[in-house]
Order: sequence, then C-alpha cells, then structure tokens
Amino acid sequence: MRFVAIIPMRGGSKSIPNKNIKKFGGKPLCYWVLEAAMKSKLIDEIYVSSDSQKILNIVKKLSKKINLISRSPELAKDDTSTEDVLLDFCKKVDFKNLLTIQATSPFTTHIHLDTAIKKFNNQKLDSLFTAVRSKRFYWSDSLKPINYIPKARSMRQDFKGTLMENGSFYITNRKTLLKEKCRLGGKIGVFEMDENHAIEIDEIEDWNLLKKRIKNN
Repeated sequence: MRFVAIIPMRGGSKSIPNKNIKKFGGKPLCYWVLEAAMKSKLIDEIYVSSDSQKILNIVKKLSKKINLISRSPELAKDDTSTEDVLLDFCKKVDFKNLLTIQATSPFTTHIHLDTAIKKFNNQKLDSLFTAVRSKRFYWSDSLKPINYIPKARSMRQDFKGTLMENGSFYITNRKTLLKEKCRLGGKIGVFEMDENHAIEIDEIEDWNLLKKRIKNN
C-alpha cells in the first residue's frame, strides 16, 4: 500500500503573514510537520506544494528528500480549496493513498501518522480524519441544543462528548478522492488525538497560545 504525503503551503496568508515559514519554537513552522513526515516509517514520499518560491527554497534547505511542487497562481487564490490542490496533485503524482498534512498543526508527530496509517489499513478505510473529543455542550445559533438534552444533562464523567475535526491530517485513497472530489468519502474513519491537538494555527491568537505552550513545556 503506497502512502504519499502532501503538505500544502500557500504563500499568501493574511491573518499571519508568511505563517508557514515564520519561526515557531526556533524553527520555521513547517519544519515540525516535515520532520514528523520524514520520521514516519510508513510514508513512502513527501511533497510540498506552494505558490511561494521563498517557501520552496526554505523547505529545500531543510531537506533534499522532500519533493517540491510549484503551484500555479490559479491554485493559490483566497477561494482555492484544499481539494482543488489535491485533485491537481493527482494529475502529477501516482499514489495509492494520500496523507494531507497541515503545516499549521506543529504538534503532529510521526507516531500519530504511523498509528493512523495502521488504523487506515487494518479497518480497510477509504478516508480518515483526525479529531479531538470535546466534552462541551454545543448550541446552534437558533438556540437548539446540538449534542445533549438539557433536561437530562450528563455528568462530565459519563458524557462521551463530541468529536471535533482538528485538521491535523487526513488520509484518502486515490479512488475516493477522484470519485468524491473530496478528501473524505466512502468508508470514513477517525483518529482521535488528545486535547493538546485541538488547535491549528489560523489566527494570531492561536499562534500565541501554542507558543506559550512550547515555553511552558
């Protein structure tokens, strides 16, 4: 079963300029997931897709084992979806299964990746997402309870909670990606991560929070 990883890195981040290569824990942010992918025993090849030559140059300096794909401007717009990038990747690279790893989740490790791949294989899944279990009570904007019944409120220790997709990484087989035009489809599985992986860096508040966590540890 051939597993290939892609780490999409767009150069035009507006919330945090140059986010993917901004120093985090003394290294470019992207370094941490690249290291995790390189340490994986089950990933056969690693690709970075970016419209930024600056990002590609930094990745090249980090490791020559990583394959670089220069993304066209049409695939680096504000409304470009990750699926657009993945489907374009399908045209360029042959793979059986694809891991889409987010550079914005720096606490992802090779152990997470390899354990999830084993689960993907053992359960014969078509796709898999990562999630954190949240033991919070959620309501809709119309003030309807989403995941519990107020008159039968569970004690925290008895409440299973709700799975929150955390975007750390995804696994999709090629057939499902091409059929569904989506990274999730067919027989879907989940790889649960602990609460330390609840945040991916999208806004400056996320950055500051995770940076504090590194200092505290």
